Amino acid sequence: MRPLETTRTFALQLSTDAALRRRFMVVDAPLQGNLRFGLLLEVLDKLAEETALHYAQRAHPEARVVTAAVDNILVRHPADVARDIQFSARLNHVGRSSMEVGIRVTQPGDPPVHVASCYFTMVARLGHGDEASSVALPPLEYVDALERHREERALERREAYRRHLAAAQQPPSHEEYELLTRLRREQEQPGFAGLLAGRLVTEAWERMYPEQENVPRKIFGGYVMRHAYELASICAELAATDRPVLAAVNRVNFLQPVRIGDSLHYTSRVVYAAGDLLSVETSIARRSRDRTTSALSNSCLFTFVNVDAEMRPRPMPPVYPTTYAEDARLLEARRHCAELARYGGRHFGAAAVERP
Repeated sequence: MRPLETTRTFALQLSTDAALRRRFMVVDAPLQGNLRFGLLLEVLDKLAEETALHYAQRAHPEARVVTAAVDNILVRHPADVARDIQFSARLNHVGRSSMEVGIRVTQPGDPPVHVASCYFTMVARLGHGDEASSVALPPLEYVDALERHREERALERREAYRRHLAAAQQPPSHEEYELLTRLRREQEQPGFAGLLAGRLVTEAWERMYPEQENVPRKIFGGYVMRHAYELASICAELAATDRPVLAAVNRVNFLQPVRIGDSLHYTSRVVYAAGDLLSVETSIARRSRDRTTSALSNSCLFTFVNVDAEMRPRPMPPVYPTTYAEDARLLEARRHCAELARYGGRHFGAAAVERP
């Protein structure tokens, strides 16, 4: 099967459905970029699941798919909540049991708007609960140059993440060491009143109920991701001098399934700011209802652009780490922001990304 044959489309009729439009509003008032991106994450995750599931079940009719990671979501233009949103998903690459689903988000009209480019890694599995295991999938057939190019980019994204993991185990580079030294030195100046990373933290708890179930006994990943983003956006407001607007979902890792009855502990931290950008890390720890199991279930990194009322980027003051853990989070976020610079002017906040 060719990637083209895996295409699935979906639309949100925001222009004609008043109730749907209101549900997707950030505020019930005129505001540029007035779209709840957290709800959009739920739509994206479900569409990625359906696209991957249709392919997996051709080879294994009883297969299910789970989200392993959001590799990247680039916001190319803030969406208008009064215009329809169209989604087009297809498989870019199939490995042994994993699949990358690319989703293009647009708003048709005059002018047409490319809202976002999204990349999800899904894994095919058979069985339920602890008995579930990954299954092998047939490869895609890449026929034309565009299909081969998309596969190459999918492999590049996978390799970029491996580089990030490897870099995290290495000592800081000379440039990174100089940055951390400068931030420490500035904290020692008389009258220092900078933003300390340890004070830019928000937390929340919630219980998982059967209504959030997706695959049997497991919670819908899009729901968890939405709440992680919403807390991150609130946390970003602790540091932003104006209004933080999402520029990218750098990475979301699904490390453990969340089950019905689990309590989730969300912790968001502003970890880095440079130019017009600020990065927020959100970790999610799950605790089983009988309190015998506690583990990290998700790690997320979001990049925001600080903008004024006309959506013009505004400079951000730096964020100052004071512990080794905060140093590590800053460097990881900075490296992710540097990776965004590869996309040049093709996403919202690109001018800011080029100046970290």
